[in-house]
Amino acid sequence: MKRSQVHSPAAGHCYPKDLVAFVFERWQDRAFVARVCHEAEPGGFRLPERDVLEQVISTCYQASLLREEERPVMFRLIIRDSYLFAAHEGPPTGMHRLIFSRTRPFNEYELHRLAPAADFYRTLIGICIDPAHGAQIWGLLHSGTRWMHAVYGGRKTSPPLPQSLVVYVTGPGQISVCAGDEIIASLNGGQINCPSIDVFNSRWFGKSLAALNEETFALHRCARRRAERPWAELDPDFGSNIGQQALRRIISVIRNSNHGGLLVYLPPELADEIMQENQYLTVKYQFLELDSRQRFLSLTLRIMNTLAESYGDPEHPERKVGWQEYVTSKNESIALLDEAIFDVAHFIAALSAVDGAVVITKRQELLGFGGVISGDLDSVGMVSHALDTEGEQCEPVLSEGVGTRHRAAYRICQKLHQAIAVVISQDETVQIVRWHNGSVTYWDQIPTGVPGF
Repeated sequence: MKRSQVHSPAAGHCYPKDLVAFVFERWQDRAFVARVCHEAEPGGFRLPERDVLEQVISTCYQASLLREEERPVMFRLIIRDSYLFAAHEGPPTGMHRLIFSRTRPFNEYELHRLAPAADFYRTLIGICIDPAHGAQIWGLLHSGTRWMHAVYGGRKTSPPLPQSLVVYVTGPGQISVCAGDEIIASLNGGQINCPSIDVFNSRWFGKSLAALNEETFALHRCARRRAERPWAELDPDFGSNIGQQALRRIISVIRNSNHGGLLVYLPPELADEIMQENQYLTVKYQFLELDSRQRFLSLTLRIMNTLAESYGDPEHPERKVGWQEYVTSKNESIALLDEAIFDVAHFIAALSAVDGAVVITKRQELLGFGGVISGDLDSVGMVSHALDTEGEQCEPVLSEGVGTRHRAAYRICQKLHQAIAVVISQDETVQIVRWHNGSVTYWDQIPTGVPGF
């Protein structure tokens, strides 16, 4: 079971030395180390010495407090010797190593100067640990942007970061320590957390999209039977994977817009009622044409059919394809459909800039935007905060002090037990809200200091 952990010292605030101590404390958990270092051989990846790591994190912390022409300092760095990277590789399938003619001193001012050149989304600052002089900057490592697809949503694969310590600096006092691609712990707002709740991987979230997945899969099977040439067998869960990636993209676009937003997913059978006067909410801007409202569903079905057709082989009709074949496909039609479905995601995200909720059915049918949750619905004084993906462990929380979007989400989920609300705050935090075990329950969707999570 995954659980979000938060650590605060008795004094109330954490600092770099506390973060390092917490990282070393986590490293005593063999199960955790096995999970984050799944590709490393026993003893193949070790943390730097404590004093060295304290120097690195403290320097990154000081650099984060500086500013670059009124912009916050943001960068990624990796602790790994330059010779361990191949000399002739580069994005999008590898890492492009660029070594300085001489090493640079590792201090906050050098990081401040390099940060604009080491674009957060494309490049890492490479450092090595010299036995005599400590941390030194050896150059830059160009990673490209595909690594963000796992976070923002997308099908393109990226080369995994090697099993080395990686540090993300995303704003003043915001630092995340990772082992390769896996987050160990983050320091943000004076608190240390190592959240690992990803609601999209929960059983209940999968069940909420089951009707859509079954519908698209049934339509796909009909198309497959009508095909003139053999199609490959399709993974039954493939359609839900597309939906999950699109929702990740919608959320990430809204987060990065800095205006927040509210998405309300309703049972499909309520679509007609919601478009008329009803007791739940009023959709100010309603979409009329049924086919246009269902573009996401039609694109999903076309992707499923095109993937199965492109991998069809008369000699191997039993071949099964799914997400892995999708992300590695070079088929031009797949690429165009992939672009189209994420254009829809960006369009939906933009609608959230208007006051009110974007209203969608669980069939991904876009009903409209500017949705106002009825003020006649009972207010919710107490909600449950889920501490794991399935909501098996929860803690009661008073709802006072939350924003208008949160209160609206709580009210609609209390009235409509099949509804799911996604609340994105201006501070970029994300809550998934639903009725669960007799009360309104919310999940924090991976609230770390790393953009996109």
